[in-house]
Formats: sequence, structure tokens, C-alpha cells
Amino acid sequence: MSITHELVTWTWEKKCLQAVESLYKNGFTTHYCKTATEAANYILIESGDARSVGFGGSMTIKDLGVEPQLLEKGKELLNHSAPGLTPEERLEIMRRQLTCDLFLSGTNALTLSGALVNIDAIGNRVGSMFFGPRKVIVVAGRNKLVDGDIPAAIRRVKDCASPPNARRLNYKTPCAESGFCCDCTSPERICRIISVLERKPKYTELHVLVVNEDLGL
Repeated sequence: MSITHELVTWTWEKKCLQAVESLYKNGFTTHYCKTATEAANYILIESGDARSVGFGGSMTIKDLGVEPQLLEKGKELLNHSAPGLTPEERLEIMRRQLTCDLFLSGTNALTLSGALVNIDAIGNRVGSMFFGPRKVIVVAGRNKLVDGDIPAAIRRVKDCASPPNARRLNYKTPCAESGFCCDCTSPERICRIISVLERKPKYTELHVLVVNEDLGL
């Protein structure tokens, strides 16, 4: 490891640990993971008694590569992004995610004060974070950290996450072409639902893993 890489990792670790401390004060079950592998192993352990596992369409969770291991453990995977699904099948899976045993998701932004900020087009992902699943695990790579307030976190989502996500999903929006948010009125606009979790939802077992690696968008 070069001295530059070592110092960058150290700096990010301090920010990750600050976010973890804030999340803990806000009532979340939270852990600092040095690597994505640590986060993946945490998920596999926590999935022990889960029969069904829902996926929120997160690139972060996809980056962790836990699906094959969960399948090998005999879990029913509720992934509405699986290939070959009809629109009706996708919607049915989204509805079932709301009552699954374990729901996995990333987050679009995480403030150092311990707030989770997300923007959805449909609401299935953020809805499953709040209430329904028996357990929720949210994974935040260090690239999601925001040293600022809620508006700064929302700006981070619209500037850094929404344009590439719109392009990934083949939405016909201006940002999918330009790479910049213009607060469009497109019928396929991806920014429709803004959610802010300032404290752990009262009846939801919600774990947040803060990882000292870049994950997702």
C-alpha cells in the first residue's frame, strides 16, 4: 500500500467512524466495515434465519456479490431486477419485498450527522426501509458520505446518483443524456420521492453498514 493510499484510507476511516457514531446516537444498529468483503460477510451471517431476502435494486448490494451465496443457503430471493420478468411480475416482487424477512439496500447519501437520504421513482425501496420487513440492512460505501445538511445530501443524490441511475435503467430523461440534473418534467423522471431517515424507524430493525470503500453510485 502506497503512503498516498494509506493516508486516503485513514482519512475516509475517520469520516466513516464519525457517521457510525452519529447513526448509533440516532438509534440505528450500525457497524464500520473496513472492506466490502466484511460487509458481505455481515449480511450472510445476519441472513441466517431469513427465508426470503428482498433486494432494493441497489448497485451497492450488487457490488457486494452476495446473491449466489444467499441462493446456496436456500433463501428465496426477491429481486425485481432479475432478467426475464414481465412488468406484472416485477410489481408483484416489489410488493412482496415489503413483507420479506430480510431486505437489503444501499442508500443514496449518508450525512456525517447520521441521516439516510434517498430518492426513488417508485417508492418500493424506501418503503421497505421504513416498515414491513423483519430486518433491514442498508450498506453505505464511503462515496455516499456527505459532510453537510439534508439539502446537501439531496444535491449529492441529484448530481451524482440520479443521472447515472437513469441511464442504467434506460429512462428517457434529460439527465440520462447530459449527465446533469435539470429538475425535469419528463414522464420518466427518476426523482419523485425524497425520503429522510433522521432516526431509526420505531418498529423496524434497521442495520447500517458504513464501508471504507466506494460502492454503488
